Amino acid sequence: MRPPRTKTVEESIRDTEAPEHRLRRHLGALDLTVFGVGVIVGTGIFVLTGRVARDNAGPAVALSFVVAAIVCGLAALCYAEFAATVPVAGSAYTFAYATLGEFPAWVIGWDLVLELALGAAVVSVGWSGYFTTLLATLGVELPPALAGEDATINIPAMVIVLILTLILVLGIRVSARTNLALVILKVAVVLLVIVAGIFFIRGANYTPFIPPAQETPHVEGLGAPLIQVLFGVTPTAYGVAGIFSAAAIVFFAFIGFDIVATAAEETKNPPRDMPIGILGSLAVCTALYVGVSLVVVGMVPYQRLSSAAPLADAFREVGQPWLATVISIGAIAGLTTVVLIMMLGQSRVLFSMSRDNLLPRPLATVHPKYGTPARVTVIIGVVTALLAGFIPLSALAELVNIGTLFAFVIVSIAVVVLRRTRPDLPRAFRTPLVPLIPILSVLASIYLMLNLPVETWLRFIVWMIIGVVVYFLYGRRHSRVGRSAAGTKEAPLV
Repeated sequence: MRPPRTKTVEESIRDTEAPEHRLRRHLGALDLTVFGVGVIVGTGIFVLTGRVARDNAGPAVALSFVVAAIVCGLAALCYAEFAATVPVAGSAYTFAYATLGEFPAWVIGWDLVLELALGAAVVSVGWSGYFTTLLATLGVELPPALAGEDATINIPAMVIVLILTLILVLGIRVSARTNLALVILKVAVVLLVIVAGIFFIRGANYTPFIPPAQETPHVEGLGAPLIQVLFGVTPTAYGVAGIFSAAAIVFFAFIGFDIVATAAEETKNPPRDMPIGILGSLAVCTALYVGVSLVVVGMVPYQRLSSAAPLADAFREVGQPWLATVISIGAIAGLTTVVLIMMLGQSRVLFSMSRDNLLPRPLATVHPKYGTPARVTVIIGVVTALLAGFIPLSALAELVNIGTLFAFVIVSIAVVVLRRTRPDLPRAFRTPLVPLIPILSVLASIYLMLNLPVETWLRFIVWMIIGVVVYFLYGRRHSRVGRSAAGTKEAPLV
């Protein structure tokens, strides 16, 4: 007898074949890789590089990116096995339902709502800032009350979210083509930064490559990392410890490769294409991050790097201001694709949860012409636009990070569970060295979570409590699995 409230892999796959729930399979390995690059290469490469080099790691920031990539790579191996074995929309939510049960699946689904919806809103606010700056260089000044992070109502952020919502409704193929064009643009800009920057590198800026360690005890109260509060560890800047503390920050520049797994149901050949898309996008982005970080710290002494626009300001400092405008255009393209793919991932997670009746089932219908979950996509677009337009989100941005790490922990555990409970399943891709790799993934993710501020943990716990209440008031009572076990007839679609 299977555990109660667990949805088998076969049931999940069978759901994808129902006409009213069927998504169209248009994506190949290249599309998935581009999706991954599209959502990963964004704020991290255009902003975080300078800040962590200046404040945490010095020229050794490149090593911090490598450490963060290794942590992500451990989780990526687990995601790749699941996405190839269970090619169903929903990513970590679907994986948890097949292994750990309905309640853990709901918890991770609710967690992904936090990661993706809030993340899309935060990034759209950043997009508005770059867009406003670019217009200013062209002589067009937008009123501060209507644009920028401190605006009363952030009109550009709302507009870009609504435009991308329309693109997502029009179909996965339109979304993929739009994403491809923007990714080509921003990767070209990143490569331009690397190639052009090489000519302005000064070897003296790399010395010392790992600056002497310095304690940074100024972070106190709820803003202190949880690990400091629990163990009395004083945060360290620079030195070897500084490389790892910087890795806890730049890790968030890699957020997004897991979203590739949400498109499994729209992939032509998931067993082959999913591992390529997940691992390929992570490898490409790691190479770009390391290249950019080495060039930037070689161009300008790390102590003088800007925290707002390090790439653009580095070229201004070496007498190449025209490249700053080009970089701004690349940043706008980069942040556009991040918002697009985050909203895509969010719609697929809620689509899967609605198909299971944990949310209202009518949200799980697909558009008869475009083959997309149009209803849930529109709802996500409107909510994200309102968040971006009216709520100051900078203080909540780290919630995106803790949500992602929590998903990594669940998926890594679930791989081990599914290997033990369903050894018979065909696995086109197998995570190597199980259970060692999943265990390392769990430990590394928890370590980075402990480096987040106490206030982030408190907000995360409050959000999860709200999710538990919603589950027991609605999801548990309407669940398809629960109704099937009780012999209750399923509610009709509307």
